Amino acid sequence: MTSVALYASLLIGTGSLAWGYYDGGYRHVAFGLLGFGLLWALAQWRRWTWSASLGLLAVTAAAAAGLWLELAAGWMVVGALGGLLAWDLSDFARRLRCAPPRRDMQTLEKVHLARLAILFVFGLLLATGAMLLQLRFTFEWALLLALVAALGITRLVAWLRRGGE
Repeated sequence: MTSVALYASLLIGTGSLAWGYYDGGYRHVAFGLLGFGLLWALAQWRRWTWSASLGLLAVTAAAAAGLWLELAAGWMVVGALGGLLAWDLSDFARRLRCAPPRRDMQTLEKVHLARLAILFVFGLLLATGAMLLQLRFTFEWALLLALVAALGITRLVAWLRRGGE
């Protein structure tokens, strides 16, 4: 179940970015992003654990560059969130493989996927609200907000991994 969600989030992340770039007239970059998504999926299939971190970095950079190029913000946000989900699910799958066998493995997967779904929807709602407000920020403010948001999300994920203590 986790692997299906992992590959789906890879498809959503890189596909959204590719569509945003394609729609903005950057067709070569769009095809490059699709190729990168296929390479990332292949690396996940081969269980190369380093690929998820590289993929997250690349997807985040592509989304930030797309925002800087004034491409459709919705596609860039969904792409970045898809990359973040793929990164988290890759780490979760690795930890499940290394964990001793337990009877409640499927329950752990369901709970983790439910938490991620809530975070994904919450992130989309926040991004939609920000786009509807249409506040104009300089690039420096946008970069600062992106870094603070990434730090907040990583802290939230770490807190959820500890069981919400």
